[in-house]
Amino acid sequence: MNKVVTFGEMLLRLSTERHLRFSQAGAFKSTYAGGEFNVSVSLANYGVATEFITRLPDNDIGQCALMEMRKCNVGSDNVLLGGERLGIYFLETGAGTRGSKVVYDRSHSSLSTIKTGMVDWEKVFKGATWFHWSGVTPAVSESAAQVCLEAIKVAHGLGLTISSDLNYRSKLWNYGSTPDQVMPELLNYSNIILGDLDTAFFMLGKEQVNPDYQNKESLPELYDLLFKECPHLQKVATTLRYSVSASHQKIGGVLYDGKDLLTAPIREVTPVVDRVGSGDAFMGALIYGLMNLKGDQQKALNMAVAACCLKHTISGDYNLATLDEIEKLMAGDSSGKVIR
Repeated sequence: MNKVVTFGEMLLRLSTERHLRFSQAGAFKSTYAGGEFNVSVSLANYGVATEFITRLPDNDIGQCALMEMRKCNVGSDNVLLGGERLGIYFLETGAGTRGSKVVYDRSHSSLSTIKTGMVDWEKVFKGATWFHWSGVTPAVSESAAQVCLEAIKVAHGLGLTISSDLNYRSKLWNYGSTPDQVMPELLNYSNIILGDLDTAFFMLGKEQVNPDYQNKESLPELYDLLFKECPHLQKVATTLRYSVSASHQKIGGVLYDGKDLLTAPIREVTPVVDRVGSGDAFMGALIYGLMNLKGDQQKALNMAVAACCLKHTISGDYNLATLDEIEKLMAGDSSGKVIR
């Protein structure tokens, strides 16, 4: 049986309601969030055993976060308790031509002060088949980056499939190191990478390539450059997002395995309810597809795009779409009819 372990920071999300601006908000809706946690929730929703590794403050707010994990059927047996506080991010939800805004309040969070040796990774990975991390975690702090590398090395040594979502967040890289100083060693062990080519080469300290995703014939040569930089790489995926407005998105995807380049049809999503976490929805469904669809990479990609689209219709950070809903959208049913 497959089991997926993810590692990252769980956050409290405080968002304005009804598309209000920060200056207009008299109250904020509180939910929980975090890229790697979002992936775990998607997978748990699909029936996959998952475990999320993080560090939470040993107080009432930390306990509420633990309760949320259990509510979402995400394993929490190896969560660490300690540190000062839970990280927060504020979200101003955009509409039409006004984009959304994010303000981080994550300094001195419990995860940012995690240290190597705190997590028994051999124990954590017992029975696991897959490990997922993202570029958000090594951006939080130098010590978080070191723990991420510690986890990756153990997972690699145990033969787990390792996936990473590049997830570049410019506002987080502020502890003195730049992505090209940290990410190459981490990505060296990755088997599956999700991200656009420009971000990948930026993080690897290479000249950016400005790919034309409409020109399919030009893409394999560019993806091959990434394969040369990451010796254990098996597949690269890219979420294609064409933003008409904050309320209207066009979503597609690319998957390349070193030989075959697969693309998914572009799907339109309008109106958008909440686009935050849609990349994590793509990643969660892609992991599920690659694990369970017996090598049908095209279907795995189509599933990832469909899940990403459905997440745009769901408020909050994580995707609550079912496999049945994803399958219906993949089959062409985008009517949104009432199910009675």
